[in-house]
Amino acid sequence: MNSTIPAWVNGTLAPVDKIDAHLRGLRHKAVSVFVLRGDSVLIQRRALGKYHTPGLWANTCCTHPHWEETPEHCAQRRLEEELGIRGLALQPRGQVEYRAEVGGGMTEHELVDIFVAEASESLKIEPNPAEVMDVAWISLDDLAAQTARDPERFTPWLRIYLSDHAPQILAGR
Repeated sequence: MNSTIPAWVNGTLAPVDKIDAHLRGLRHKAVSVFVLRGDSVLIQRRALGKYHTPGLWANTCCTHPHWEETPEHCAQRRLEEELGIRGLALQPRGQVEYRAEVGGGMTEHELVDIFVAEASESLKIEPNPAEVMDVAWISLDDLAAQTARDPERFTPWLRIYLSDHAPQILAGR
């Protein structure tokens, strides 16, 4: 598995080991996807074997592009690798940047390309147990209420997306 991601080192974009980027808190590229169905979003609970934030609920999927991989290709690849989801039309929603402590001495400092996709009722989801321990469809209102009530159950980035970037990500909802 390729663990080299694009990160900024001394002001220059360079390939850096993913764990090293997080331990050093380097600003790096990332991708996040929100799969929507009406007023609901597909969320995933991260597998317990993940190197940070295991067992927490996150948006549909997120990852880091490989060196020289386009954000859209990365998003499609990761939807398939994590959830077995293929063939959704991804709509770019711009970029957001955040910085958050994720435990274990690691920091996510990410410049994130956001994508949204609409799903049908018949969407086939086949979670990879090494990546995802559970999935759920939840209304956007319920997700906002739950993240406010029990923030420790959700990844820092999902809480940031909902509190700081929801109008950009969920435009028209």
